[in-house]
Amino acid sequence: MISRVLVAMDGSKITERALEFALEAYPDAEVTVLTVIGEPSGMMGEAVGLVFEESREKGTEAAKAVLDRASELAGDDRELEGIIGYGSPASEIVTRAEEFDTVVIGHHDSSVADRLFIGNVAHKVVRNSPVPVTVVR
Repeated sequence: MISRVLVAMDGSKITERALEFALEAYPDAEVTVLTVIGEPSGMMGEAVGLVFEESREKGTEAAKAVLDRASELAGDDRELEGIIGYGSPASEIVTRAEEFDTVVIGHHDSSVADRLFIGNVAHKVVRNSPVPVTVVR
């Protein structure tokens, strides 16, 4: 039985659809929404540290807006927990997935070049998640 669901959201329409799917498919489950603020990598050099704090504050504001939108979509009759993660979205989702019965994630269409060079969050989560993953398109 699915009692705890993790839904990854980034503010896009497809991740809103993922949340709507989770709310309909698991009406009795506790739903937690995770939004992740990307952080610069060490490959970006020391100069990144100069602007990192300001960008983290702006990222946190944007993440709060995503969580507010999630609550709005859930309506008054469903309570959601919201989590803001920092770092690589795929890594954050996979790490936190251990605490849940399933993950629901939206899939953004991407080009072959994007998948080859950058990867795809949904693909990485499906490949590495310790729990079942539902991908909504």
